[in-house]
This record gives sequence, structure tokens and C-alpha cells, in this order.
Amino acid sequence: MQTADEKYAAELQRKFDEQDRRQREMEDRDTKLALSLSLGHDISGSSEDENDQHSTSKKKKPTKSNCNDQASSSQSILHGTYKIPKTKNKANAESKTSPNDEKSDNLRKSMKVKHDPRPRCEYGRKCYRKNAVHQQEFYHSESDSDEGSSHTKAKKRKMNMDDSGQSVKKKKGSESARNVIDALQVTAPFSFLMTKVTGISSKFNNEAVDISEILSPAMGELEASAQFNYCHDIPWLMRQYHPKFRSKPLLLVHGEKQDSKNELHEEASAYPNIRLCQARLEIMYGTHHSKMMILLYQDGLRVVIHTANLVESDWHQKSQGVWISPLFPKLKHDTPTPQMGNSTTNFKVDLLEYIAAYKSKGLTQWQEHVLQHDMTEARVYIIASVPGRHQGESKTKWGHMKFRKLLKEHANTEAKNWSVVGQFSSVGSLGPDKNKWLCSEWLESLSTTPKGTTSNPSLLKLIFPSVDNVRVSLEGYPAGASIPYSSRTAIKQQYFNTFLHQWSSSVRGRSRASPHIKTYARVSPDQSKISWFLVTSANMSKAAWGALEKKDTQLMIRSYEIGVLFLPKNFNQNGSGHFSVDDTESSQHCLHFPLPWDLPLKPYQPNDSPWIWDIAHAEKPDSHGNAWIPS
Repeated sequence: MQTADEKYAAELQRKFDEQDRRQREMEDRDTKLALSLSLGHDISGSSEDENDQHSTSKKKKPTKSNCNDQASSSQSILHGTYKIPKTKNKANAESKTSPNDEKSDNLRKSMKVKHDPRPRCEYGRKCYRKNAVHQQEFYHSESDSDEGSSHTKAKKRKMNMDDSGQSVKKKKGSESARNVIDALQVTAPFSFLMTKVTGISSKFNNEAVDISEILSPAMGELEASAQFNYCHDIPWLMRQYHPKFRSKPLLLVHGEKQDSKNELHEEASAYPNIRLCQARLEIMYGTHHSKMMILLYQDGLRVVIHTANLVESDWHQKSQGVWISPLFPKLKHDTPTPQMGNSTTNFKVDLLEYIAAYKSKGLTQWQEHVLQHDMTEARVYIIASVPGRHQGESKTKWGHMKFRKLLKEHANTEAKNWSVVGQFSSVGSLGPDKNKWLCSEWLESLSTTPKGTTSNPSLLKLIFPSVDNVRVSLEGYPAGASIPYSSRTAIKQQYFNTFLHQWSSSVRGRSRASPHIKTYARVSPDQSKISWFLVTSANMSKAAWGALEKKDTQLMIRSYEIGVLFLPKNFNQNGSGHFSVDDTESSQHCLHFPLPWDLPLKPYQPNDSPWIWDIAHAEKPDSHGNAWIPS
């Protein structure tokens, strides 16, 4: 008799085989058509071999409307709203799509679900249940069954309502400038915020921030800035800067190569104030995945570490995290050293070492800017990854080994048997056995305390969107384009499902805002405390966190990543070893930390499965009435 995991793997394999068959049929049809029309006709287009983990196919032109954390192979995926182009496969890469062009618009119309497969609600259009989930599950009438219709959307816009029927306040420039300062004050001393989401109740955006607010005069008189990221839409990014800052020097640090690099340079050539700096990626399948801003003002400098690509879709209806530093003042010293103005968390020295790891002359000026500022007010630790095979002291400077070192020195010893929670938006190949990497070296690092480590798989809880999480999201199935987990990888690591929990963020009003944020924490058995919290660009992959080699003497990392770690000892005045997460403890004892997801966690039920982006999802329409059908 088959186990549940075996049944799931068999069904996944069946779907994958069916897609392979359909793909072959399409290729055969195209070949026959080309042969039949070859005389006197111009047959354009080309066929590409399917990209697998070791593909060397040329990378197609990246588009700007959507960038996806991609931990494994990328196929040409076609569904009800978008077409995702094939890209050169890289571990933990991010592919890019353009949902706004005319072809995709026509495609969307042609793929629209014409016959509503949902059961009809017995109350019809008189139904009193106005919640969004019920409206998505049941068909009500010919005229109102399509919630995504232009008539319905226009009506909501006119009434200033979001998708759940909540009133939405319109943004005003002066209000936005004021709100970012208010949000920072409310979230002090952590300054950890989520990005604003279109389509949710305005009350959930009160303690959130938009990129245009980060780049507004309310934050300071900007003199220059550096943007570290994977994906850049330069025209859109320039519009996010306040008009008087759009001519200020801007450095874009990227990892593009070949055609993509040329296209980025061509796009940047329209802006004389922009310089580009290419990150070295010397290990195959590595990416420049870090997401950081360094903002230089007339009276100081800020560092912003976040989880969003510099494209519009990442700042629209996704759950993203942002940490904004205090305004670091300039040192009153002509020849400062790295230790001058360093914090107890070693923030300044770690940031300088991270920038130096690029080994780029293009970043020399920004090393100087960081060197000249006082960062003693930084209370967070930097946990970063840089490509390379790190040995000796370097082995504990990066990736999960840096995390292990910090926790061994500073973690709460009482948390030895607390749960380790990981939340991410992409999954890479972790090996066929949970003890090969996930529940061995990686879990050992995140389970470390000064009294040792308890690498107990039963303590590991992972948050990753299920198919239904994606289906009922604000974006619908297209949100899945930013949550890459391939069927080929999933089949090989069925054990992964046993650790999975749903994405749920009712406390932040973002249960339907698909998560692109990446966070990790250690949670007490009663779900009321955490002993540390990390927000980072790092997804669940070896490329991001590193993997030990040569009998654990070296750590091999493929990608650039960066995040910040919050430890209670640096925030609680009485030195308490945990943060409260349920608001029951007095602020005199410990601070309340604003988690981006709900506790208690919601384990997958037997009928739940993780979102797999390269198989069809057409059993039920999404929140816009569409299906997801890979080709």
C-alpha cells in the first residue's frame, strides 16, 4: 500500500510526464509546420532544449515587471495571465517576466476561464457572505461571478475599496512623507517594517513603508545612493526617487552577464548620473541576490536591508520586509579606521568586509563613505554570504557558519529546545536525505546556543506557500511566478513536505499578499516568545547559505546574500534573552517583536501540497478566475 508521500510523488511524476508529452507534441507540430511552409515563407522563432540544473543555454533578455527567486530549473511556463520566459538556470536565481506587453494581454484574454467550474452558491446574488474566500469558492451569478471583471474593478476603484471590501485611503504626497517617519517611530527600536500592499485595509499599512518613501526628502537630503539587487527596472526605479534626487549619483550593483548586462547598460545610458558595478560570480549557478541600499545624506548615512527586487511588482501586492538603520552621523576625524564608530554588534566592520568582498574598484568610494560614519547606534548583526570556498577564519564570516558563530556567542541558552522556524519564497535542491544538509549542518547552525546545539528535526518548522495560498492571493496564480519550486526538485526531496506550514499573516493583514520576504526565528514551545529573528535575502538553498566541504574544513557559497539578525540582548534594557510576540508581557521585561507571520503555525493538512510552479494548477480558478497551465 502506498504511503501519502509515495502517492504525492506519483501524482507529481504523472503531471510532469504529461507536460513532457504535451511539450513534445507541440515541438513536433511546430517542426512539421515549419517544414510544410519552408518554401517561400519566413518561419521565425527557435526551439530550446529544456533547461535542467546543468543547462548552458543562452540567457534571454530579462524583462522588468516581475523577478522571481528561482532555486532550480526554469521552463517556459504559460498560464492564464503571464508567460515566463526561459532563462539560464542558476541555483537560487531569479527569472523575470513582463505581464504588461500586448502579447501577454491577448494571452490573458484567450486563457480566461470561460465556463466557471465553481459550485453555485444556493443564495445566488443575494448571498450575505461577502468574505473574499467564499466569493472565490462559489459561483453566484452570470453578472457577478467574475470578481476580476473590469466592471467590478472599476466599481471598487470608484468606491475606494480593496478586494475584501475594505475602505482604502488614497495616498497623498505629504501624507506619504509624514508616514515613513511615523512608521519608523512606531516600530522603534527595531525599525523592521513590511512594505505597503495595494488591496488591503489601510490600517495594515500604517506601520509599513513604500520605496518612494524610503527615497523621499523626509528621510534626509540625499547626496548619493548605492542600490545592491538582483533585478533592476531602471526607469521605474528612477521614478521612485524624489524629483530633486533623480540627478544625484546612483550606483547599481548587479550580477548580470552577457546580453543581460548589455541591456542593463543600454537602459542606464539614458541617465548620466548612473554608474554600474558588476558583482563577480566565479562559481557556476551563483547569483547576486543581496538587496540593500546605502543612502548618503548631507548630514549622515543610512543602510537599508530588504527583500524586494527593484521592480514594480515586488512593491505592489507582495509581502516584503525592510530594515532601516538609524541616521549614522559623520565621524569628526580626518583618517577614520574601521573600528572608529563600530557598534557592539560589529556592524560597521562587517559591512566594510562585505563590500570589500566584491573586489571591485567601483565600490571603493562607498567603502570610504561607510568608513567615515559613526555606526555605534546599530543594534543588529549582519549575516551575509559571498561566493567562494571559505577556509580558516573566513569560514565563519559568511553564510550559516557566521550564524552559528553568533548564536554560540550571544544566543539565549534557555532556547535550546525551542523550534527553529524558516520562512522563504524559493526552494533549491537540498539532497535526497534530510540529513545530508537541511537537518544536519544547516539546522545545527540555527539550533546553536552557548551551551551547544540540538539539531533535532522535530524542532524544525518551515513556512512555504501551499497551492491554495497562491490561488487565493491578491495576485492569484501569477504570484506563483515569484515562488519557484520545481517538480524535478520536489520529487527528489519528498521529506521536505513533512516540515511545511501554510503562509498566514492575519496579524499583519497580509495572508493574501504572497510572501517574497525571507525570515527565520526561534520560537518558544508556548508560541509566546522568540530568542532571535533574522530578515534576509537568503532562501532555502545551499547556494545562499553555503555547504560544508572537505570534511567540514571549508564552506562553499555560490551567491551574494545579506540580512540582519535581531538578538534580545541588544534591545531589552534588562538584558532579557527573548522578545515577546503575544503582547502579554510588560515592555519593562522584554520588548514585543512584530513577526510578519502568525503564531501558532498552521501545518499542512493531508490535502495540502506546496506550490510547484512548473505543473498545471487548473482544478480551481484563482482569485481572478484564471488557471495556471505550463506548456
